[in-house]
Amino acid sequence: MTLDNRKRWLALIVLCLGELMIVLDTTIVGVALPSIREDLRFTESSLVWVVNAYMLTYGGFLLLGGRLGDLYGQRRLFVGGTIFFTLASLVCGFAGSQWLLIGARAVQGLGGAVVSAIALSLIMNLFTEPAERAKAMGIYGFVCAAGGSIGVLVGGLLTSGLNWHWIFLVNLPIGAGVCAYCLALLPDDRPRGARQRLDVAGAVIITLSLMLAIYGIVNGNEAGWASARTLGLIGGGVALFALFILVEARTKAPLMPLGLFRFRNLSSASVIGALWSAAMFAWFFISALYMQLVLGYSPMQVGLAFLPANVIMAAFSLGISAKMVMRFGNRLPLALGLALAAVGLALFAFSPVEGNFLLHVLPAMTLLGVGCGMALNPILLVAMSEVAPADSGLASGVVNTAFMMGGALGLAVLASLSAARTETLLASGNAMPAALTGGYQLAFVFGAIFAGAAALLSAALLRTEANSPVLAPEAGTESRSA
Repeated sequence: MTLDNRKRWLALIVLCLGELMIVLDTTIVGVALPSIREDLRFTESSLVWVVNAYMLTYGGFLLLGGRLGDLYGQRRLFVGGTIFFTLASLVCGFAGSQWLLIGARAVQGLGGAVVSAIALSLIMNLFTEPAERAKAMGIYGFVCAAGGSIGVLVGGLLTSGLNWHWIFLVNLPIGAGVCAYCLALLPDDRPRGARQRLDVAGAVIITLSLMLAIYGIVNGNEAGWASARTLGLIGGGVALFALFILVEARTKAPLMPLGLFRFRNLSSASVIGALWSAAMFAWFFISALYMQLVLGYSPMQVGLAFLPANVIMAAFSLGISAKMVMRFGNRLPLALGLALAAVGLALFAFSPVEGNFLLHVLPAMTLLGVGCGMALNPILLVAMSEVAPADSGLASGVVNTAFMMGGALGLAVLASLSAARTETLLASGNAMPAALTGGYQLAFVFGAIFAGAAALLSAALLRTEANSPVLAPEAGTESRSA
């Protein structure tokens, strides 16, 4: 994909804006849920589908979305995904019934999966020179890392100042601009010659597998982890995944060539990313609950509390991280950044009931900002470093799926541990604030363990030459022919 220098950087901004819409949507809705519940008269059990409908289709279609981009053109699929997401946002914004909102959220998730799966591979193919790639991935990494916490702030602003409809309607001008500029800046990259057939059986099986597993995970706390429904859903997802592997090993044109996992960095980055995502969900969600329910912060104050970490991440992602990668490679900044994130989460584990922002929130936020800003650029570079351009969309889908599954499972586990600890403390006679704090502290401990494990794996598994952007021709051939 050859563009002049100015167009490449403009295209990067447009791609990051498209990804920002998707990242924001994962947290911006959470702030508005009480207003949505009151306005559309959701019950406590049905309200979760405003979130779950999005997560099911988003997580379920990441792999398929990335592969479709490889087969039919990444620009076409990125623009198509953005259109789906934007039109679904319009329907969400004007939804007057529960089922219309839930259905539109499901379509949002489908569009978001395609955009997320393809954005990373487009950037990797646009920037092939090492220093430029590191800088570009730093910018993209900042958008991914900071977007979630920015969503809390934006959600609070829109919901408080206007109403919940605007958290969706604000996507319309952004989506329209992203589509228009993508068509103007990115060349048509549809593959020439004979078009590879889509592995329909593999696509259906892996999508159903991921959706079943995600549904089982996100409802595990409500249904009970040992319940027949939870075990059946997760077991069904695992069984379908095993069937998918069998199908992919036998088909002539697989959706996911199994040889892709011979690339050590991609496999390692997927495991590390899943652990890290589990830890970061502890940061975004558990710390927000601690500040809101224990310290009494308003949604706006919670968003502002994340601001120092966002500023620090911006400084690292937009310059410092790229220089570290060029100087030390990927392994050292990634391992060190994850270790700092683990320390930040451990500090949160000591936050008391009568916590003080300067003493108990800001130090942890600072370390987490430094750690995330240092680590996200390297892990994205590592994941894509050995993959040929023809398989970059699929590799991006694999990494995004690992982050999604790790985050969903991590949050479910941490929420379950926190709730169980809170109930134990309440039964022992503790007041609600103290019981909640005890539950959150336990969640932060396990979040720190996840981040620490990711740091150790980064130091032990990754190749020291992982920062090389050069793709060996035989590697790409191997992954396609496997």
